[in-house]
Amino acid sequence: MPFTREDIRESVERAGDAHWKALRDHHEDAYPASRPTPGDVCKAEAERLNEMGLGGAKEFELVETRVERLGDNVRLTHVLSYKPLRLRLLTEPFTGYG
Repeated sequence: MPFTREDIRESVERAGDAHWKALRDHHEDAYPASRPTPGDVCKAEAERLNEMGLGGAKEFELVETRVERLGDNVRLTHVLSYKPLRLRLLTEPFTGYG
């Protein structure tokens, strides 16, 4: 089943309050400039992960999504569990959404 915006939001929340705050502050601190909302970022990340084939891959489970602020951008790293071997894997950090 493909990832949704809500799946990514829940994943960021599982990473901890600091990660959701980083995503929210990234949007709010830019005012009056316009940066993507946390919902926009979550939607775009769901689409990006689905395009990579991770959304429908039953052997992977999205554990958490870590968010770091890097100046005018945010960097997202997803932690996945590879269920057959019980391994935790990290996606390559994605920087964007500035």
